[in-house]
Amino acid sequence: MGKHWKITLPDGSVREVEQGATPADVAAEIGPGLAKAALAAKVDGELRDIMRPFEGDAELALITSRDEAEALELARHDYAHVLAEAVQSLFPGTQITFGPATEDGFYYDFAPPEDRGPFTEEELPEIEEEMRRIIKADKPLRREVWERDDLIARWRKDGESFKAEWAKELPEGEEITVYWSGDPGDPDGWMDMCKGPHLASTGKLDSQAFKLTRVSGAYWRGDQSNAMLSRIYGTGWLNKKQLAEHLHRLEEAAKRDHRKLGQDMDLFHLQPEAQGSVFWHPKGYRIWRELEAYIRRRIEEAGYQEVKTPQLMDARQWQQSGHWGKYRENMFVVPDETPSTDDEGPIVSGDADMMALKPMNCPAHVLIFKQGIKSYRDLPILMAEMGCCHRNEPHGALHGLLRVRQMTQDDGHIFVSEDQLVDEVRRFCELTDRVYRDLGFESYAIKLALRPDERFGSDEDWDKSEAELREAVIEAGMATKEYGWEELPGEGAFYAPKLEWHLTDAIGRTWQVGTIQSDRVLPERLDASYVGEDGERHRPVMLHRAVIGTYERFIGILIEHNAGNLPLWLAPVQAVVATIVSDADEYAGEVLARLEAAGLRAEGDLRNEKINYKVREHSLAKVPNLLVVGKREAEQGTIALRRLGADEHQKVMSLDEAVAMLKAEATPPDLR
Repeated sequence: MGKHWKITLPDGSVREVEQGATPADVAAEIGPGLAKAALAAKVDGELRDIMRPFEGDAELALITSRDEAEALELARHDYAHVLAEAVQSLFPGTQITFGPATEDGFYYDFAPPEDRGPFTEEELPEIEEEMRRIIKADKPLRREVWERDDLIARWRKDGESFKAEWAKELPEGEEITVYWSGDPGDPDGWMDMCKGPHLASTGKLDSQAFKLTRVSGAYWRGDQSNAMLSRIYGTGWLNKKQLAEHLHRLEEAAKRDHRKLGQDMDLFHLQPEAQGSVFWHPKGYRIWRELEAYIRRRIEEAGYQEVKTPQLMDARQWQQSGHWGKYRENMFVVPDETPSTDDEGPIVSGDADMMALKPMNCPAHVLIFKQGIKSYRDLPILMAEMGCCHRNEPHGALHGLLRVRQMTQDDGHIFVSEDQLVDEVRRFCELTDRVYRDLGFESYAIKLALRPDERFGSDEDWDKSEAELREAVIEAGMATKEYGWEELPGEGAFYAPKLEWHLTDAIGRTWQVGTIQSDRVLPERLDASYVGEDGERHRPVMLHRAVIGTYERFIGILIEHNAGNLPLWLAPVQAVVATIVSDADEYAGEVLARLEAAGLRAEGDLRNEKINYKVREHSLAKVPNLLVVGKREAEQGTIALRRLGADEHQKVMSLDEAVAMLKAEATPPDLR
């Protein structure tokens, strides 16, 4: 009699199966509906193929499309394999390399045959059709374990030099798995080296739920000294509806791209002479100033004191804080260790000590805290800085305002005693809620990022810090499903766990902005202390926090969230007075003067152009209010108001009514 395994299901029930049985067999035993819906399995917490036999007693959870995160990753992984099979079918001689799932799709890197150039976007429709053929063929995806040397020999025989190179570097004795697309003995069978898991067959994918999007170059293993490959990108989903929704989001995102809108609205520009740094134009800097003034009012109301610290600090300070060892490659060092040259010969730096532009403000704030003796009566100390920082982000990662090298943070650090920590974090949760809602973000999630493997500090300190952050969110009433509460193992900083705020914008994208971190490491490393009620020295806990993160990135988010149609109090130009005929020029001047006297940012457009031309131009520039005046309006003391994005054509009202209404709307939310 063969062996039997006991399989425990999530509801606690136990089923006995014969040796060789699979999760698919258990699903079929439960019912035909589940057998059809089951895509994969979690066996003792490990995601596995649904056709992989059990190896002993196990706990089993079946994965269906309702488990969207796992199901999507599986599907995208399979789409990548189907893409590779399709390309090799259409273009014999192509070598395969790697093809992972991504946040919203997949890609695969190929080495095209030597007798042809890189793949092009014109070839994508043909590849898509071949992928659909493979999916509709419903080819089984079979897992096999291979010996390392046998696999290397197979790859070399097949002319797959990239796969052979990678297999050769895998540790001897490590289990190496491959996946076949097709039945055993199938002449059209196709193989790739992969850890898996995969769906049971290609037919589990929806042939109408993917789209190939673009082609780019990519170096083998990301090294510029290696061969250039062709990378084909795609987006993949569980069904056609999800794909359509995603493509619609992409269209909306393109319309909202802050780089294009920044140009249309004349807000900022970027250029190679200052890669990763922003040239703010007057209108863009007006948005910055209004946002900064609002943040200042909010933090002053919350009890913060603003400081200003140096841009350059001695490298020894960064070494003591721990940033030099953990963050050195992202710091701009002055002078450089490797002097450059010009036409006159070497450029030398003199005898100055090595210094670095600050990538963050926290060590400098500790140095301010250490000036003079601090008592427990002084705590908590709430310190804020609109601090300009520099980080040497990779060139390829730079992206408009969203990823820059020079940035200004709404930074702050709170120095607290142990018994004050939870209350201060709770107060910060309430502050972020006010700010985000004022700025038009009604939906956000709070996540607790827990200790990473590589970290400073004792387990005892990490236990306390994580528990305190969790308790503060609970006290604020925000550790709930409504606030998207979630804990993220391994995602904390090297010195502290942190709470993260993830905003959801108008088209459903999420942006991680605010954070607060409970740090017991830096006060210890930099020897910060206060005198307690017992007359002894004690370490403060340092809370690193930011509400909006960096001004550059947050303004980019605001532009995209609002599609350029910013709340009136933030709009750089709040109204334009436009004439229909030159006879109204004098009255237009009176209207403009009234608006300016009311504190509104207004401009006049008296050009000899048709009104429809003016309307289109100012709509493109995202001017929220266009006050149109002609001869009739001048005689009656009225204006015709056109709202950006409003359904109604225009509304005629008295000048007094218009000025009062716009003045009220233009008042920042915290001053209303």
